[in-house]
Amino acid sequence: MNLKLRFALLFTSFVAAILFIACTGIYFLYSTYREDDYYNRVQSEGNDLYDIYSNLKQKSPVVQQEDILRVHRIALVNERLYVLDSTGSLIFSLGNRININFPILDLKKVKKSGVIRFTDVNNHQIVVVYKPAQNQYLITTAFDRVGLRKLSTMKLILASVFGGSLLLTAVMSFLFVRQAIKPIVELSNQMQRTNELNLSERIFVKPAKDEINAIAQNFNAMLERIKTAFEFRKSYVHHTSHELRTPLAVMLSQTEAALNSNYDVEGYRKVLISLKEDQQNLIELTNSLLLISQNEQIEFMDEWPYLRIDELLFDTVAYFNKSFPDAKTAFSFDNLPSEDEQLMVKGNESLLRAAFMNLMKNAYLYSEDQSVNIRLITDNKTVRIKFQNKGDQLSVEEAEKMMIPFFRGSNVGKKKGFGLGLAIINRIIIIHKGSLSYKAISENLNSFVVVLPVKK
Repeated sequence: MNLKLRFALLFTSFVAAILFIACTGIYFLYSTYREDDYYNRVQSEGNDLYDIYSNLKQKSPVVQQEDILRVHRIALVNERLYVLDSTGSLIFSLGNRININFPILDLKKVKKSGVIRFTDVNNHQIVVVYKPAQNQYLITTAFDRVGLRKLSTMKLILASVFGGSLLLTAVMSFLFVRQAIKPIVELSNQMQRTNELNLSERIFVKPAKDEINAIAQNFNAMLERIKTAFEFRKSYVHHTSHELRTPLAVMLSQTEAALNSNYDVEGYRKVLISLKEDQQNLIELTNSLLLISQNEQIEFMDEWPYLRIDELLFDTVAYFNKSFPDAKTAFSFDNLPSEDEQLMVKGNESLLRAAFMNLMKNAYLYSEDQSVNIRLITDNKTVRIKFQNKGDQLSVEEAEKMMIPFFRGSNVGKKKGFGLGLAIINRIIIIHKGSLSYKAISENLNSFVVVLPVKK
């Protein structure tokens, strides 16, 4: 059973239950009202006839049915009147006698309560009244033919209303549900059609702010993220293939040229030196690609120890100065931390060291004066590390793409590289639940900011 039919049946079932309760309630309320109303009419009619009987009894000891009928005509269907003495013996009757077994009447109960009402098997409504002044019992009975017919008619009307309303509800609920879940059906169809070739297709989202449109919006946002991921992977594979093919092609052409030429020892030495340089570049590229692949699989681990970020930076700066003796490195605190916890970061020491080392190397390589300025800012929640240098700045478009592997900005000039450093750094910082951002400041000042959470 599909979702549309299930919702329609469920909604119809709820409405059917409500209609059944309403129709049943109306029927029983009207039935109770009819019964009480007719009991009152029977009792009132009996009292009127008994008053006539009493008045005639005072004038003549013998009262006949014809004497009462001359004064008051019978108003109810199958109306009967019986008068019993204190012992339960019949002393007067009006109308054809019906099968009422007077001895079974609980006269003591009638005397105590004053009035008893009941209905016999033939639907004759019977009212028994005790007359204390005369110490007599008055039994009045009648048949509510009109009321019972109305009750039967009402039963048919309510049954028709219930059936018609139920049918109309079923049709309307099916149409309503079909319209209501139309976005879900479109979403399902979109999911079936979605593949790597049509990730640009989107579901139409209406202006209404409801759950269905929220699902459609989230699905469109998910498609956008998937499209971005596919484009990233596609670009990554393309650039990787290109970067790997270029040194391999150069190496092959140099090898073929050497094989087809009669070089002297110095000539072959130059070829081997060139091949070695290309091989080193190829190894460096392969290591970078391997590092990216490894970082994609690494996740934050609660078992990592807390590190003092200032001590890690001092060690990294010392190692960096040995690798680049001509670098001008400056390290400073923008504000002194009030507690040691403001410098404690949970993380992997080797990964963070590699990230900081690459940021310093980038700042050094693309600086005008080989200077690198490192500033540390702390607060109760995060620690910010700014790596600044003076040099050509990235445009807004380039800044948005700088984390993409193999992307290189216009400020690289003739400097060698593969455009993988920032991608690796960003992944390491994300693993540590931090963020990496770039900001171009006035006077050719570039600033890469690393934000990491500290110990709470």
